[in-house]
Amino acid sequence: MNHIQIIDYKPDLQPYFENINKQWIAELFALEEFDRLQLENPDENIISKGGAIIFAQENDQVLGTVALSKVEDGVYEMIKMGVMPEARGKKLGLLLGQHILIKAKSMGGHKVVLYSNTKLAPALSLYRKLGFREAAKECGKYERCDIKMEISI
Repeated sequence: MNHIQIIDYKPDLQPYFENINKQWIAELFALEEFDRLQLENPDENIISKGGAIIFAQENDQVLGTVALSKVEDGVYEMIKMGVMPEARGKKLGLLLGQHILIKAKSMGGHKVVLYSNTKLAPALSLYRKLGFREAAKECGKYERCDIKMEISI
């Protein structure tokens, strides 16, 4: 691994955001309508609503991404974390998670929630390393969700 940079979303990075996430979601689950809306038009469906997206980049290659969706004042949902298959196992998820939590705090966040699925054991392990803890679940908005986690920041 050379030097990994964490960079903020710019509209020309949208295809990376879409492709990285569609790849893993389609492999493990079914793409839902909200996925398409967020991935195909993040400016309108994430950024303009008070959210943020960051990327991990090595040299000029985008290797991973994660986003924040604003839930309410002070509360964000961590969404759409994905790493390119060839870059998995290099701790990029941990790096992205750490940076997105710092970003949430800098945006006035005091809590970050996430929704996941218990069959994603490596992801759940990563979230626990970041400090997330299981919370009472109200997963109605996502078909694939069977676990909710949160962290106070």
